[in-house]
Amino acid sequence: MDALMLDGNAAAGLLQEVFAVEMTTAVGTCDNCGASEAVGAVHLYRGAGIVLRCPHCDNVLVKVVHDEPRLWIAFPGVRALAVRV
Repeated sequence: MDALMLDGNAAAGLLQEVFAVEMTTAVGTCDNCGASEAVGAVHLYRGAGIVLRCPHCDNVLVKVVHDEPRLWIAFPGVRALAVRV
């Protein structure tokens, strides 16, 4: 495993600040390969921000940058995101 890579569960606290639901169980569909996975099962890479990548094709699903007092979130590779409410 890459030293900068974790699983998507590492983004739970950050995503919980924005979304009022449990995000690790939300299921996203990759726009590149069509695979569907829970956020907790995707690959997370840390750097200046975080990048969530598809564990099947390595496509960038979500990019997050936290710079107080703002949080930037982009979903460039997510076709759909199913969240239990």
